[in-house]
This record gives sequence, structure tokens and C-alpha cells, in this order.
Amino acid sequence: MIIACAAYPLDILPSWAAYEDKLAAWVSEAAGQGADLLVFPEYGAMELATLAGLEVAGDLEASLHAVSDRLADADALHVKLAAEYGVHIVAASGPADTATRPVNRARLITPTGQIGVQDKQIMTRFEAEIWDVIPGDPLQVFDTALGKIGILICYDSEFPLLGRALTECDIIAVPSVTEALAGYWRVRIGTMARALENQCITAMSSVVGDADWSEALGTSFGAGGIYGPPDVGFPATGVLAAGTLNQPGWTYAEVDLAQVAHVRADGVVLNRRHWDGQSGRDAPANNVRLR
Repeated sequence: MIIACAAYPLDILPSWAAYEDKLAAWVSEAAGQGADLLVFPEYGAMELATLAGLEVAGDLEASLHAVSDRLADADALHVKLAAEYGVHIVAASGPADTATRPVNRARLITPTGQIGVQDKQIMTRFEAEIWDVIPGDPLQVFDTALGKIGILICYDSEFPLLGRALTECDIIAVPSVTEALAGYWRVRIGTMARALENQCITAMSSVVGDADWSEALGTSFGAGGIYGPPDVGFPATGVLAAGTLNQPGWTYAEVDLAQVAHVRADGVVLNRRHWDGQSGRDAPANNVRLR
């Protein structure tokens, strides 16, 4: 299959039709290159807040609810496009209202119209301390026609136990948005580490460019990237494809899940199988005085 990961700029949308046209153009382009799985970024849905006006889009609290109000319509559009082009789509995440506070929610849309929901697990300081976005429902493994797919939203990719919860996944999507080059590399390194530990494919997408109308986003740095374990059948670097930093567009890689199965069964190393070898050896280390 071919995976496409977006480096996605946010726009001020003059109308819902403008959003329909934008999303259709992005999906059409990726499908035209043979992509089977399309991964959009974290908080890419924040541009929907501009439909309520720039005053709302620029207000932290109001923007949360303005986007949440549009998610059902956005999902319906993704369902339509997924069916039209025969693709699976990880829709750009956005705030979704709950009974208490909004969560950061991504959705996996299938060509048959099914929708899998994945909420972010661990909040960044900005989300927790300023925006008051809260952790959502637990991690899911989505059993699809393409294989087993999981989603770790941005910061979640930096935590190995969350990655381990998705050990059955063939592919882990990592939608991200990062406001600095250091943030991009934190998520990229986490994404690559999860591919190493689980001996699977990981697929990172990013928001790129300026969104000065949003106090939450501002300027974002990033690129698309697809990674695997640096082992037999994969590149020595583990990098299947890496996009140019801050250049909008798709990054593509062709992947073969038979290679995932092979490296898990008979790789040079067996990280996934040997995970439990840490048990009993992961207590706080002894302090040995050498001075």
C-alpha cells in the first residue's frame, strides 16, 4: 500500500464550500498518487473556527467549541471523500466537546463509511494549563482492510507505554502540530522510536506555516514522514520517506505489511518480542558511588 502524510497549512476559510474544495483537492491529489491511507495532522481542524469569524477563531475558549460544532459535518465530508476515492483517512484532529471539557480527537474514516475515534491521552502543558483540553477515551486498535492501525496524537508518541498499548498495530499514525523545530524533532524521534520498539510502520503528519489568527497555533514547523524499524527489509536509517521541512504537501511511501510480519518473526533483533525482558530489570537503578 501507499501511505500519504500531510504537511498541512491552515487557512482562513470564507465559507464551508471553501473547506469542501480544499479537502477534496488534498484527498484527490493523494489518491491520484495511489495513496491508500491519508494522514492529516493534529489540530488541523482548527481552521474550521474561522467559519465563525476571526474574533471567535482568535479566542481560545470560543475556538474550541466552534470547531467541535463543525466536526460532525467535517466527518460527513471525509466519509464522502473516502468512499469516492476508495481511501482510508485519518482526519485532522480537533477539539470535541464532552460532558466536562473538550478533548483532542482524531477520527479514522474508512471507504465503507465507518468512523473510528481516537482521543489524545496525555496533554501538553499548553493544552492542560492554558487551554484546558483534557485526556479522552483510551487507545484503540482499528482492524481495517489495510491492516491494524493505531493513532498516537503528537505528544502521545513520546511515551513508550502508549506505543506498547498499540503493539498489535501494523501502522501507527502520528498526527502532530509543533510550534518550534525542537518540537518537530521530539515528535519525529518519538515516532521513529515507536517504529523501532513495535517493529511496525509509523506515519507522521504536521501542520505547517502561519496561523496568526489563532492564539493556540500561531506558527507551526513540521513535515510528513513515514518510518519503519531499521532492520531487514527496511532502510538502514528506518526512514522510508521524509518530507522537506515546512513545505506544504504530501509525503508518500510504499509499504508492505509482509515486511512487518517478517521482521517481527525473524529480524536481526526482536525488540517487540523482547519487551517483557525489561520486567524485573526496570526498577530504579542502584546508586553506585565512584568518587
